[in-house]
Amino acid sequence: MRPTLSSNSFRPMAPQEYYIRNESDSEARGPFNLEQLTSLAENGQVTAETVYYDAAKEQWVSVGSDAELMKQLYPEKKKLQVRAKGEIKSLNTTSESVPPIEVADMLAAAEGRSADTKGKADPAEALARNAQISMYACTLILLISGLALLAPSIDVIVAGNYPKLLQQPFAILGAVDLFLFIVMLLQAVAIYPFIRFRAALGAGFLGLFFFTQGDTHTALYSVVGSVGIYFSTVFTNLFAVIVTAVIGIGGMGMFAWTVLNS
Repeated sequence: MRPTLSSNSFRPMAPQEYYIRNESDSEARGPFNLEQLTSLAENGQVTAETVYYDAAKEQWVSVGSDAELMKQLYPEKKKLQVRAKGEIKSLNTTSESVPPIEVADMLAAAEGRSADTKGKADPAEALARNAQISMYACTLILLISGLALLAPSIDVIVAGNYPKLLQQPFAILGAVDLFLFIVMLLQAVAIYPFIRFRAALGAGFLGLFFFTQGDTHTALYSVVGSVGIYFSTVFTNLFAVIVTAVIGIGGMGMFAWTVLNS
């Protein structure tokens, strides 16, 4: 039996439009699109026993016989699983064995002075401390180097004969070291790349000069001191910082001693 439609209301059946009829209905209802059909199913007006007109088969078929339509009208819903009720411990409990936490204890823990946090320093703070030690070492090495290189030209400096001073490369390098020393006192670590260049220049120029003069000890001391300057701007590990500082200060100190006593 086809759905009975009046001539005034007849329209060509569009895709996914359904005419339905329940057992209690005397006439077919529709057309409904899939969304409307789903709404009717949710309200209980369409069930698996409801029949709809299948235009392809030209016959009435039950909704329950169309697995795809059933899947669209009655999608499977995920079942909620309730976990077994477990014991819930309240945080607002007191224990006679655990002393209350006071404000002073919280401040001590934040500052690393409590029993639990003592010795557990913030890694960022440790790196900052190591970098500061390295900066101080670099500053001291530059001061020693600057004074050692300028000392042989002290008479020229006192006399104010600056044109002659410009003809003495050691004095120029010493002036550069003192300038870098002053900058480092201001903690301007952005100048580190230039300090590394000066260290490489000092190791090459001073080392080669004294080596060609047959003064291998002074050449070695200048190279060791320059290496200390270079790596004091690189390392942040505490052990490496200390080793670099000792090597740099010791090497540049010996360089100054040999230059002043030559």
